[in-house]
Amino acid sequence: MPSVTVKNIAKSYGKKNDKIEALKGISFEVNKGEIFGIIGPDGAGKTSLFRILTTLLLADSGAASVDGFDVVKDYKQIRNRVGYMPGKFSLYQDLSVQENLEFFATIFGTTIQENYNLIKDIYQQIEPFKDRKAGQLSGGMKQKLALSCALIHKPSVLFLDEPTTGVDAVSRKEFWEMLHRLKEQGITILVSTAYMDEAGLCDRVALIQKGTILSVNTPEGITGEFKKPLWAIKANEMFHLMNDIKDNPSVESCYPFGQYHHVVFKKDGHNKEVLEQIAQKGHYTNVEIDSIKPNIEDCFMALMTTSPFKGM
Repeated sequence: MPSVTVKNIAKSYGKKNDKIEALKGISFEVNKGEIFGIIGPDGAGKTSLFRILTTLLLADSGAASVDGFDVVKDYKQIRNRVGYMPGKFSLYQDLSVQENLEFFATIFGTTIQENYNLIKDIYQQIEPFKDRKAGQLSGGMKQKLALSCALIHKPSVLFLDEPTTGVDAVSRKEFWEMLHRLKEQGITILVSTAYMDEAGLCDRVALIQKGTILSVNTPEGITGEFKKPLWAIKANEMFHLMNDIKDNPSVESCYPFGQYHHVVFKKDGHNKEVLEQIAQKGHYTNVEIDSIKPNIEDCFMALMTTSPFKGM
C-alpha cells in the first residue's frame, strides 16, 4: 500500500467571480520510504497540497490518504503519525532551542530522551546553542530546530514545505544529507521546493505548475523523455540575441538560463549553423555555442509550453 495517495484533489480560494484554483484535480502516489519531491514555482499549489495532506485544510473535492488513513475522516490518527515543517518558521521565537523541542515532545506524549537517536545527527549541530532563543538563530539553525521538532514524535511520514528557501548553499547541502539519513530509517519524506536542482536529490518528483501536475517520474526518467535538440548560447548582447533566436522558424523555444540562453529546436538538423548565422547576422560579440543535455528545469519549461517529449 502506498504511503500517500492523492486522487483528483481540487482546491479553490475566493468567490465565484474572483476564484483562484490552487489545485486542479491532481493525482499521484508516494511509496513508503522514498523521498518524493513536489517541484514548482511560487503559487503552483504546493503549500495548499501539504496543508490538505496534513489535515490543516479541506479540499473542495477528491480524496487523499496518509498511511492508509483518510485525511478527512481519520485526521486525528494522521496528526499523530506525520511530521510537518511549514515553509515559514513557526516555532516559538521567545522560547529557547531546548524549550521548543521539549514543548513539541510533550504535545505528542514523548520526551527528547526517548527519541533522541532519531534527531541526534541534526540536534547535535544546534545543541551547543540550546539555551539561545529560537528567534535569535540563523536561518540554517532555525531549519535544523524546526526539523528536530517535526521528528521528535517519530513520524512515519514527514512533510517539508520549501525547507531550504532562503538558506545558504552549505546549509542546503547539509539539510539534504540529513534527509537521506532519515530515509534510511524508513521515514517517507515529501518535500516541496522551487529549486529545480533539488529535484535530482529525490527518488521521484512531481512537477507542478498552476495547480496542475505536469509529470511524475524519477529525475532521470523526466530528463530521459526530452527528445528534441537543446543548445546553450551566450554573447555580450543577450537580450537582443534572445529576440533574434525566437524569430527563427526552426526554433521552438528560447529562454534565459544563468549566463546562457537555452534553445530548443523543433527537430534535428544543422542547428549550430543556424545559431552561428543568427550571431553573424546580428553582429554579436564573444559568442559561445554548445550542445547540452537537458536538466529538470529545461524539462519543466518544455512541459509548460510545447512539449518536446516523446510521442510528439
